[in-house]
Amino acid sequence: MTTQQALILGILALTVAMFVFGRWRHDMVAMGSLLLCVFSGLVSPDAAFAGFGHPAVITVACVLVLSRALQTTGAVDALTRKVLPASAGPTLTIAAITGLAAVLSAFMNNVGALALLMPVAIQISSRLNLPPGRVLMPLAFGSILGGMTTLIGTPPNLIVSGFRAQQGAGSYGLFDFSPVGVAVAGAGVLFVALVGWRLVPARTRAGVEGFDTGAYLTEAKIVEGGKSDGKSLRDLGPILEASDAQIVGRVRGSHRVAAISPDHILHADDILAIEAEPESLAQVLSSLGLTLVEDVKEKDKPTEKTLIGPEAPKPVPQDAEVVLQEIAVRPDADLIGRSATDLQLRSRHGINLLALSRQGRRSIKRLRSERFLAGDVLLMQGSAEAINAFASDNGCVPLARREIRVPDPRRAVLASIIMGLAVAGAAFGLLPAAVAFAAGVLASMAFKVTPVRTVYEAVDWPVVVLLAALIPVADAMATTGAADLVSRALLENVAQGHAVMALVLILVVTMTLSDFMNNAATAAVMCPIALSTATQLAVNADSFLMAVAIGASCAFLTPIGHQNNTLILGPGGLRFGDYWRLGLPLELLVIAVAVPALLHFWPL
Repeated sequence: MTTQQALILGILALTVAMFVFGRWRHDMVAMGSLLLCVFSGLVSPDAAFAGFGHPAVITVACVLVLSRALQTTGAVDALTRKVLPASAGPTLTIAAITGLAAVLSAFMNNVGALALLMPVAIQISSRLNLPPGRVLMPLAFGSILGGMTTLIGTPPNLIVSGFRAQQGAGSYGLFDFSPVGVAVAGAGVLFVALVGWRLVPARTRAGVEGFDTGAYLTEAKIVEGGKSDGKSLRDLGPILEASDAQIVGRVRGSHRVAAISPDHILHADDILAIEAEPESLAQVLSSLGLTLVEDVKEKDKPTEKTLIGPEAPKPVPQDAEVVLQEIAVRPDADLIGRSATDLQLRSRHGINLLALSRQGRRSIKRLRSERFLAGDVLLMQGSAEAINAFASDNGCVPLARREIRVPDPRRAVLASIIMGLAVAGAAFGLLPAAVAFAAGVLASMAFKVTPVRTVYEAVDWPVVVLLAALIPVADAMATTGAADLVSRALLENVAQGHAVMALVLILVVTMTLSDFMNNAATAAVMCPIALSTATQLAVNADSFLMAVAIGASCAFLTPIGHQNNTLILGPGGLRFGDYWRLGLPLELLVIAVAVPALLHFWPL
């Protein structure tokens, strides 16, 4: 072993240990690893930041922006309402929401897909009288499984594709991952839906007794010439009944009416107070041709503020109603490691922290000084607007009530078309994936599908820095010969020269690492080893690269292996040791399905 090989292996061992320890954020660890390689002479200073221009990094950033557009325009919400059954048993319902998560994750950010469906999953668990964890864990696993089916589904696939291109074999196509990925994801979703959800421990998340989210009470304005203009409440009855909503008040100028006659005629500019559940409110507004008061142009706005909350009284001028709302702390949230006192919740944001739930256990001791962790569930008190703004700005996900996204048909269609064209451009080889999706982002901005000011907010910068920093480190593994050294040790001591055994070994080692460290980092570490192993055995390198891609996307044993696993920890009332109960048989199933599929579609 040379000095350089010892140095890079030592740096990688330290990096993996820091990832598992979890004291520092992943992007900080990756940047530290890169700088150590530079200081040690393993990476030249000129090449230190070449990773930021890597096609995989550019593609990840662009896909995050385009997937945000699908969320904010209501395109995904519309799909969710059409696909998920309104009334069905646990097996069919869990199969539907898990399958939908897998499909969405194939073309958008995994965490974004989970965040969209989490409030729906919590409502489903309540409707089916199931512990929330038994719906949330299948949902999280389904979103992880779906990511392995396309090039853009998850960062590890892009990392693997980049290593293939560096070997002179060209990048993978958009759907080159699909034959094996769909087989594994399909088998995984079926297992989770038919059997797996029953393996999740039945835990009840601690919360505030008697806390009920209730229905939203929202103000909406009748648009001149719209569907509701000149109609009576009796005329609108069927639409309201179909959506389980009701009009509980009307404001015309300064005149307010709480009890409206069914024959009362509505006119343009009337403001209606509509009570509806979060999932049906968007449909009501679209069906009746109404506009939220907060969306009306400034010159048309009334003096009252929009009120959203359960059982709200009549609109109160200049004073938003105080509501209770639960939010979950995402793994990349800015408030991790900080307390309510640090954030000055009351003085700066106008909200109060009433309770904190951590891994299903309620914690109220020294609440103001309690430092937040990923997966915590916070019960906030304040105006809905202030709480939603705080959640959005600090990387949290609303649970008990979700931010209302009123579908904008024009922007939703445009967002879908732009994403479709970008996917088609990459799939048919018309453009490299990075260029196709960058063009999609530009089109999204030009057609105002994504507001320009929010484009950079949509990018998960810690993930971008993580990828960009580890690419040169992984290159150092190959250039120093450390990858060859590790692969020879694995071949001689474990696989004993058998190609199939080596393939299984690469898959298992990658899955094991992915359970304890970031999946993109796992892929970056394992790709050089996989390539070296294939070279020494004189077999098809694609089989081993695909094994790394599958293994890196199978983090099911711990809550720290993937952001989605961490995100459901608090809302599901789960504990660290709960994941393996479903995760272990699922990983065994992945191995059983993936190995034959790899040998069939990517023969040695």
